[in-house]
Amino acid sequence: MDKLKILLAKGRIYDSVYELLNDVGITLRLPDRTYFPTTNQKDLAFQVVKPQITSLLLANNKADVGFSGKDWVYENGVEDQVEEIIDLGFDGVRIVAAIPETVDYEKLLKAPVTIATEYQNLSRKWVEEKKIEGKIFRTWGTSEGFVQDNDDALAQVLIDNTSTGSSLRANRLQIVDTLMESSTRMYASKEAMKDPEKKQKIMELKMLFEAVLEAREKVMLEMNVSKDNFDALVKGIPSMKSPTVSPLYGDDGFAVKIAVKKGEVPLLLPKLKSLGATDILEYELRKVMA
Repeated sequence: MDKLKILLAKGRIYDSVYELLNDVGITLRLPDRTYFPTTNQKDLAFQVVKPQITSLLLANNKADVGFSGKDWVYENGVEDQVEEIIDLGFDGVRIVAAIPETVDYEKLLKAPVTIATEYQNLSRKWVEEKKIEGKIFRTWGTSEGFVQDNDDALAQVLIDNTSTGSSLRANRLQIVDTLMESSTRMYASKEAMKDPEKKQKIMELKMLFEAVLEAREKVMLEMNVSKDNFDALVKGIPSMKSPTVSPLYGDDGFAVKIAVKKGEVPLLLPKLKSLGATDILEYELRKVMA
């Protein structure tokens, strides 16, 4: 099999995916002023590209795998030309339409408007769906300053991505519609998925990513318990399937291990203590494979 060519998007996506790969055991090193990270995996080859073009390169079979926000897949109109492998859940955002807080939305849409946005295609679809007379003004990067409630404003509507809406509120803009929700996902080219060896490698990567993501949501709790308290403890604790139990030296009770969701720990630790658990340890998990 030829090396699996993987595209890494610059910016936040790179940071999130870099950490995920590292947790899987795939190390990357990106020398200064280059776009081709070195790796400890002989069957993988990486390239860093702009997030806006990752899905276009996959759709044109210029790479096998890439990490992209769903928004740019749909903005590029290639959602049917690439295959989504897994939603990693990173960098969740909404693509929204926003206008000045002082403007009435219904009145605004009755007049011709200019839309400031990076998302030209998504904006065109929105204009068509809303049946408004809208002209699109292409922006790059931060765009909130283009939309104001005055005659000198370059645009009356902003279409942009937001995670919390704080930047919009700081610029006195109100969200009036959500075009779509997006997050970082792993995509593959159609050609790569037709190749049995490449497809197998892609699905193996997916399995490893799932194992790491599952582990990030859980911790392992280990404790000791006497024979007298054992039955009550086991009945009172959650676990993925069933707890791991082993006898203590000298037949002095049992050691019990359970994997639980991190959010359960604050309530669970006092409960375990009340059920007779002692010497309770909590530690992180690296991978969880059911």
